Amino acid sequence: MISAQEKIAEAKLLPVIKLDRVEDAVPLAEALSEGGLPVMEITFRTDAAEGSIRAVSKAYPDVLTGAGTVITLDQVKRAHDAGAKYVVTPGISIPVIEYCCSNNIPVYPGACTPSEVIQVMEFGLDIVKFFPAAQYGGLSTVKALSAPFPTLKFVPTGGVTESNLREYLAFPKVIACGGSWMVKDDMIKAGDFNGIISLVKEAVALTK
Repeated sequence: MISAQEKIAEAKLLPVIKLDRVEDAVPLAEALSEGGLPVMEITFRTDAAEGSIRAVSKAYPDVLTGAGTVITLDQVKRAHDAGAKYVVTPGISIPVIEYCCSNNIPVYPGACTPSEVIQVMEFGLDIVKFFPAAQYGGLSTVKALSAPFPTLKFVPTGGVTESNLREYLAFPKVIACGGSWMVKDDMIKAGDFNGIISLVKEAVALTK
C-alpha cells in the first residue's frame, strides 16, 4: 500500500481547502480527482471540516484526505475518527504530535526555525510544513535550513502560487507544496466545480 507521504510526494501539490458547507466536499473531491490531483487537506478553520472529511472519506476512499490547521488534541481526535489519513499543523503542538505518533497517523507539523525543526525531529519525523513560507523567507530559508538538517524534507505553504511553484519543486528537499489557488473559495461557494477542474489541470501541469 502506498503511504500518505508517497502519495503527497507523487502529487507534488497539496490543495489547502477551507469548506463552509459539508455538501461542497464530495463535489470538490470529484473535481480534484478529475483534474488529476486526488489529494486534499481540509482545514479545521470552519465548523464544516469534520463532516467534510467524513463525507469525502466515505465517498472517495481513494482520495488522500487529510486534516489541516489542526492545533488541538480534540481536533486531531475528531479528524482521525472522521477518516483523515494524515494531519497537518500550522505550528508545533506537542499533544497533537504525540497523539499522531502513538496512533500511526502521518503528521506534518509546521516549522520555520531551527529550534522548531529540532523539536519535530525529536519525534522521529523528517517532514515539516514550512509555514508561512513567503513571510519566512521562502525558498532561500528552506535551502538554509536544509544545510544543518540534511535528512529533512519540506512542504512549503503560504505564498506558493502558480508563479513560483516550479521554483520550489526544483529544490530536491521540497517533496510537495501546499496551495489554494486551484481551489478558490469563491468558486467553491458558487459551485463552479468545472472551473476548479480547469485550474487543477493547469496546476498539475506545472508539477510535470
